[in-house]
Amino acid sequence: MEFVSPTKGVMTFEEMFNDMIHYVNEQPDEQYKLITGSDSQMRESIIFVTAIIIHRVGKGARYYFHKQKHRYMESLRQRIYYETFLSLEVASRLSGKLSENGYAAMNVEIHLDVGENGDTKDIIREVVGMVIGSGFDARIKPDSYGASKVADKYTK
Repeated sequence: MEFVSPTKGVMTFEEMFNDMIHYVNEQPDEQYKLITGSDSQMRESIIFVTAIIIHRVGKGARYYFHKQKHRYMESLRQRIYYETFLSLEVASRLSGKLSENGYAAMNVEIHLDVGENGDTKDIIREVVGMVIGSGFDARIKPDSYGASKVADKYTK
């Protein structure tokens, strides 16, 4: 799985992880949030983007994204479930890698592209339940900027 850093270009998962840890180690006394979120855009196929954001709270952030095309999906529910699955997959991989490298205390938040207003309000409980049941914190709109801002930017 390849990720793109807007400043450093294409990176493997390993390179992205090392870059993220280097960013944290530059200012280790700061507070950090590690966020993953996914969004999609429908065209003739669907573009899915999963973003990883390492947020140095109050002092900026660094992010990476993975982009993939997928066959057409009829249902919005199916797309939202797949976005959630993609975020969970990356969060699980990150969480394992953090534990292996002495950063087990760093919590991973998953930002979901669902909110109380709009077509996705009926599936909030379901996808939030998937995330919490997998051991991660879940955020929905308007607090899910990892999905609704960062990932969304690269679906276009």
